[in-house]
Amino acid sequence: MKPHAFHPEADAEYAASAETYAGLGPELGGRFYDEIERVIAEIKEAPHRFREYDPPARRLLAKGFPFAVVYLNEPDRIWIVAVMPLHRDPDYWKHRLG
Repeated sequence: MKPHAFHPEADAEYAASAETYAGLGPELGGRFYDEIERVIAEIKEAPHRFREYDPPARRLLAKGFPFAVVYLNEPDRIWIVAVMPLHRDPDYWKHRLG
């Protein structure tokens, strides 16, 4: 299984979203964190399995939360470019590919 790494902006949006959910209730924050970590683990197990979202990027939707993890399957790692709230402009993260 490949290691994963976050683009700095993806890491920040993940932390901010987890903090927002935790502010609504500690159990909700924990469930959000657990779900995003489950999504990342599933991606790491079979990175080619998930649909190309905007080639070369792929994404996997979270269950129970309006989020997706957008990633690149690089030779030596899974590069997570967004922990994307589905209500945002779907192209907001593309500048992170360059």
